[in-house]
This record gives sequence, structure tokens and C-alpha cells, in this order.
Amino acid sequence: MADITVAVTEDQLAQVRAVRREVFVEEQNVPEELEYDALDATSLHVLALGEDGVALGTGRLIHGSHAFGITGIEGRVLLGRLAVRKPARGTGLGVGLVRAIEQAGREHGARELELHAQVQALGFYERLGYTAEGPVYDDAGIPHRTMTRVL
Repeated sequence: MADITVAVTEDQLAQVRAVRREVFVEEQNVPEELEYDALDATSLHVLALGEDGVALGTGRLIHGSHAFGITGIEGRVLLGRLAVRKPARGTGLGVGLVRAIEQAGREHGARELELHAQVQALGFYERLGYTAEGPVYDDAGIPHRTMTRVL
């Protein structure tokens, strides 16, 4: 099983970027200039490493005033950029990453979590207790839907 930790060193943050590049830019054709944004600097990033030290997955938590500016709801944080490399898909790693981000949200005083799920991943998040709200919308050419969960 992978070790999930908060990425704080430059090496760990480089691994976060590499996983996101592989999954979003290379696999899903998200333009690189859309994948990385100013929120990366103030977000909490989690990183999953395999026993061999290879990065397998990542996700980020946007909290504080940055999350409030996006969600518009005080006490709501934003889970984003959840990415699992192909070799680790179907192993439960995605669930572990979501739960680690939820815990980090609780530690930052969040009462609710919001995410912007790709439509093809709605079932995954529903199984974790998230509820879809609002219409489907386009984000970087991929259909998405907002989902929330009370922590």
C-alpha cells in the first residue's frame, strides 16, 4: 500500500507536478497552462508514494480565503487535482487520497468539502458520500459537475 503524506519539500512538490502532468496533461490533454495555477502555491498537497518511493497519486486542498473565494461558502474547502497514475488505479489509492484531504480539511476547520468532478468519476465520489449539485459544465474541454460532502 502507498504512504500518503503532505508534500512540503521541493522534491515532493516536483513529484506532485509530475503526477498531475502525466494524468491531466498527457493522458487527458488538459493544456499545461490550465493545469498549474496560482492556487498551487497556497494549497495543501498530498502525495502518495509506493514502497519503492515512486509517486503514485496526488490531490490538493484549497482552504481559507482562497476556498471561500471559489466556493462562496464559509467553512467549505475545495478538493482538487486528484490524480492517480495508471499502475495504481483500482487499488483503493484514490479513496485514501480523498480521505487524507478530507482529514486535512477538518484540521483547517472545514465543515464541508466541495470538488469539481469529471462526469466519468461521479460514481467514485458518490460512493464516498459526495452529492452532485447543479448542471454539468465544461472545464478544460472535459465535462464536470460540482459535488459536496458534509464533513
